[in-house]
Amino acid sequence: MKIAEGLEVLEIHNDPNDYAAIFRPTLIWDDDNVILVDAGLPGQFQNIREEMEKAGVPFEKLSKVIITHHDTDHLGSLSAVVKASKHKVEVLAHEGEKPYIQGEKTPIKMTAQRIAEIEALPEEEKNVIKGMYASLATKVDTLVEDGEELPYCGGIIVIHTPGHTPGHICLYLKKYKALITGDEFNVADGQLYGPNPLYTFNLEEAISSISKLSKYDIQTVLCYHGGVFNKDANARIAELANNEK
Repeated sequence: MKIAEGLEVLEIHNDPNDYAAIFRPTLIWDDDNVILVDAGLPGQFQNIREEMEKAGVPFEKLSKVIITHHDTDHLGSLSAVVKASKHKVEVLAHEGEKPYIQGEKTPIKMTAQRIAEIEALPEEEKNVIKGMYASLATKVDTLVEDGEELPYCGGIIVIHTPGHTPGHICLYLKKYKALITGDEFNVADGQLYGPNPLYTFNLEEAISSISKLSKYDIQTVLCYHGGVFNKDANARIAELANNEK
């Protein structure tokens, strides 16, 4: 979905029969940079490539990938993207996500129960699952910090919004007055909502992070789950921040 010149929301279908099962990485570009924000599930590299082509941006021009957090549906095809490029693609993330993205730590939402379930599987199945997680590990080239402005595509402000995961970030696109939310917000039935309690590691912290976002002039909210929200976004974000105090 085209938002503006140089800004596109890609639609990656996990299940073609289920609208809710669409992941929405964001593509931002200018004359010097092409930046992908988040990278779908494992095995969705070709989908990402095709969506970039539809947007009129060849995969070969991709220069950077920013990962909002390390959940598998955001990190999944990062390693494939990096390996498929004929030139260096820079990977950016917050320090709190780095050890998970690089495979140095077990994903933070991998509960003890789930680890035990994996260990109890037959050896062949267990090795397949462990191999999948190992294959996702990708080097983080550049750490980004809260409040940092990346000098690309009209200015990208990094906003550390911990809670969903420790190093979760949102990105404010100054040129477009748009917010890339990772999983800090979701859209359902045309309305903007806060973090989903079912998938949030520290819900209280994630809710607290909303107040940081109400400080920006946001006209368009780009949600990985649910799509685009642009119905007086500033007011809705302020409402969510105030409701959760």
